[in-house]
Amino acid sequence: MVEARKEAGVDISAEIPKVLTIEAVQVSDVVITMGCGDACPILPGKRYEDWRLGQDVVAVRPIRDEIEARVRVLIGDLLPGATPDAQEPA
Repeated sequence: MVEARKEAGVDISAEIPKVLTIEAVQVSDVVITMGCGDACPILPGKRYEDWRLGQDVVAVRPIRDEIEARVRVLIGDLLPGATPDAQEPA
């Protein structure tokens, strides 16, 4: 994913996966998970989406693009009338 995001102009090399906490879920409107299954905290009344991911850069490129597209749709759902700048990372 680091290489695929870098190709899209976004450096995530310093980022690390973060554990999803109950506190984070409590303050979230939408919870996006990426394959954590039963390990993720589930709270009633929250919107959940699970976006499964692959590993090698060839597989990750289309996943990167799909995540960006989904984020743009999600922003449109949450903020009607908002149009994310195509140049900003999703």
